[in-house]
Amino acid sequence: SELSSIAEIATEDGRFNTLVTALVEADLAETLSGEGTFTVFAPTDDAFAALPEGTLEGLLADKEALSGVLLYHVLGSVVMAESVVEVSEATTLQGSDIAVEVVDGKVFVNDSQVIITDLEASNGVIHVIDKVLIPGDESELSSIAEIATEDGRFNTLVTALVEADLAETLSLAHDLGHTPFG
Repeated sequence: SELSSIAEIATEDGRFNTLVTALVEADLAETLSGEGTFTVFAPTDDAFAALPEGTLEGLLADKEALSGVLLYHVLGSVVMAESVVEVSEATTLQGSDIAVEVVDGKVFVNDSQVIITDLEASNGVIHVIDKVLIPGDESELSSIAEIATEDGRFNTLVTALVEADLAETLSLAHDLGHTPFG
């Protein structure tokens, strides 16, 4: 039988509703329905649910950031599981590299474990992962903190970051010279 596209498989599967919503929001569903040779590291709904509160909502409200995060899960060529284990990093369509590591026979992409491999599609392959991959180094993270603070729509997120002692991790207090509540 003919294989479905990556987008169709994700839609029909039931474990990737959040991913599908995000792909549609970012206008990437069509890309992953069309022709191509893609490898998608697909986070489950549970993986999205595990993001810090407000993160997903923030991304869904910012198409460009959302698109960047999603493209960070996509490689521009088909890499089956047997090949994945032979590389130590791969360049994503977002432009940044992801680290690939095998530990005790398990494959990790950054700090996310690949839990299901080689779901074949007409336009590539899907590997299911248990954590959402977030691109960026420390400098990019600090700009996210700044944007969140300055934007005004993410007050809850900023509060949550401060409460969870993550504001410092995101260089919020450092970059702004004060806490947003000082």
